[in-house]
Amino acid sequence: MKIDRMKIFKIFKRIVDVIISTFLLFLLSPIFITIVLFLYCKGYKRVFFRQRRPGQYGKIFKIIKFRTMQDLVDEKGVDLPDAFRITKIGIFLRRSSLDEIPQLFNVLRGDMSIVGPRPLLPEYIALYNERQIKRHEVKPGITGWSQINGRNAINWKQKLELDAWYVEHMGIRLDLKILLRTFFIVFEGKGISQEGQATIKKFSGNFD
Repeated sequence: MKIDRMKIFKIFKRIVDVIISTFLLFLLSPIFITIVLFLYCKGYKRVFFRQRRPGQYGKIFKIIKFRTMQDLVDEKGVDLPDAFRITKIGIFLRRSSLDEIPQLFNVLRGDMSIVGPRPLLPEYIALYNERQIKRHEVKPGITGWSQINGRNAINWKQKLELDAWYVEHMGIRLDLKILLRTFFIVFEGKGISQEGQATIKKFSGNFD
């Protein structure tokens, strides 16, 4: 009987996801509560940011993060650029990656994994080429191969290529390497944004 190693790995990966996310939610609960109270006291009407994102096979789910931007719009009701909406506490939360803590609930629900390509916007799917769409063959992650190899400081072509490479080479050793490297990346606080951007400019296709 032939053993399906990838199937076994995916089952193992799910078990590890549940264990790690449960442990981290318990460990980080004091920080979680502190951030909620601080944002509320700072006048945030909504402390959580929820947005539709495509997961595995393009299935839409709502990602949960701590809110790092204010709801500021122009006279036409269009959101102002990120640089105008992001707050000082928002910059701190992003630099420390503390804004990602609520995504552990996404992991518990099975929408995400601890390790995988970062969940992007639904409108990007139609812009991907055949190789880039591979990123949706697996669950999106809180951290991933592109996150430890440049994060938002690299361009879209590099980021999506790294995601496709991860899908082709995913395994226990690679996931462990990503997890270990993530701790150093978060500590260093590098790659938070692209040059000249508050975060990262939107993906507009393979011609940009």
